[in-house]
Amino acid sequence: MQVYIEPIGRLINEFSKLPGVGKKSAQRYAYKIIGMTEEEAREFADAIQKKKKKVKYCKVCGNFTEEEECEICKQRDHRVICVVKEPKDVIALEKLHEYKGVYHVLHGVINPMAGVGPNDIRIRELLARAGEAEEVILATNPDVEGDATALYIAKLLKPLGIKVTRLAHGIPIGSEIEYTDDVTLSRAFVERKEM
Repeated sequence: MQVYIEPIGRLINEFSKLPGVGKKSAQRYAYKIIGMTEEEAREFADAIQKKKKKVKYCKVCGNFTEEEECEICKQRDHRVICVVKEPKDVIALEKLHEYKGVYHVLHGVINPMAGVGPNDIRIRELLARAGEAEEVILATNPDVEGDATALYIAKLLKPLGIKVTRLAHGIPIGSEIEYTDDVTLSRAFVERKEM
């Protein structure tokens, strides 16, 4: 016996394809859409279709933009490039209001287990624009793939005479050492700074 009629089942199926959306959340979203007025549903669909057509990648950094070049690339100092995995990482760093340079979005990390090699992400593009940089900050995630990608990029950039740095890793502020996991504690100890 079919639990949902086909249109609702299809909506649930489509919503459940989104990251972090399970079957129950997908079901709530589907019923919310079905409960919308025709105009609300049209506006919702229009927002998805039109924005999908308008949003593209910046030709310089690979971040999302509506123009050929994003506002960050147009206005910021290109002597410092912060390398990140995805556009959402740019947003996280921008919320800090600390960084004044530009970004380079790789759109992935090296992951041989998933069949992703250096040629599958935007490393060539980084090398092409790194000549104008004085420093490249590697801000990939502190996991096996992120570290491997950062190490690979660092080995390519160092011979060019570019300063290559990596975001610091360690014990979060406000936490207690006894509750910190072994990997984080070990990394914090190894990467300790002189005071």
